[in-house]
Amino acid sequence: MVAATVLKDKSKAGARYVAHVYNPRTWKEKSRPWLAGLALVTGAIIMGALAWYWSYEPPLFDVRSIASQQGQSTKPVPGYITTATAVHVAETLLNKRGGYLSNDVTPPSVFLDNVPNWEFGVLVQLRDLSRSMRNYFARSRTQSVEDNDLMQADPKFHFDSESWIFPTTESMYRDGVKHLRRYMQRLTDEKEKDGQFYARADNLQEHLTIVGQRLGSLAMRLSAAVGQRRLDMDLAGERGSEEANTGQATRIKTPWLQTDDVFYEARGSTWALAHILKALQYDFAGVLADKNAETILAQLVSELESAQDPLWSPMVLNGGDFSMVANHSLNLSSYVSRANNAVIDLIRVLKEG
Repeated sequence: MVAATVLKDKSKAGARYVAHVYNPRTWKEKSRPWLAGLALVTGAIIMGALAWYWSYEPPLFDVRSIASQQGQSTKPVPGYITTATAVHVAETLLNKRGGYLSNDVTPPSVFLDNVPNWEFGVLVQLRDLSRSMRNYFARSRTQSVEDNDLMQADPKFHFDSESWIFPTTESMYRDGVKHLRRYMQRLTDEKEKDGQFYARADNLQEHLTIVGQRLGSLAMRLSAAVGQRRLDMDLAGERGSEEANTGQATRIKTPWLQTDDVFYEARGSTWALAHILKALQYDFAGVLADKNAETILAQLVSELESAQDPLWSPMVLNGGDFSMVANHSLNLSSYVSRANNAVIDLIRVLKEG
């Protein structure tokens, strides 16, 4: 009798335990932390995969093929390849993996900085080209009338690169592309003949002067990754000149956390510039041949293309001058500096009679 009672009590306790364990409400309460943890891990994996996929530098492209795809089947008129290249560079900036990331405010792009710096480097060259086209390439003289489409496109590309709310950066840049396309179409319009591009030596010199200033600044910033002692040589050789603030010897060094920012900005700038100069090489072929300057420009483009070699390291290393650790900024600076020297030589040759 006692044994039967004990068995009965145990069976009731077991039933209550089973009912408790398999109670849907109890199961939800206990599994909730595990499900939340699983969701966080899954979200982190997805964000990491997107960040890796979007951390992408577009490859080099053939500017003549791009120009032919834009609709020019016969021999391109002067300026067509340059304008088609500007359009493709801008569209690559907007339509690459992940789209335009510099103005994103949501993860994972908000945590990325390499691609936005690459985008800014491309944007600087696109802005310089659109302004040169507006002020020099499309005007016969300084007092001539500006081209209306280029006058509209130039300020569009100079819009805030990080605007994420109305108007968005992407919408402004796409408007700029539309005006470039209209200008490109008018270059080949044999009826209206109101689109002009003047491939003259002085126009090319004006743009190359801007290019040289950009490259010089990038080379200085890249070399500052290891720190350098800089003397004030701003007025060296200038008789009777003065400056507002007389400087002394200073030590310039890029902060460690900004080394990769400068590196990827330079990569983007040299990527865009390699295509722009190759396009100008075709559109100014007659001027370059007359000055016997084709080789210099070809070498300049080669240096910029070499700066696009893949970075096999998972991060930009910042070693010392002769340390055991590589310094990727100095390596890139060497290409940029040689390209800048080629720009100086090319301007000198173009100025010679």
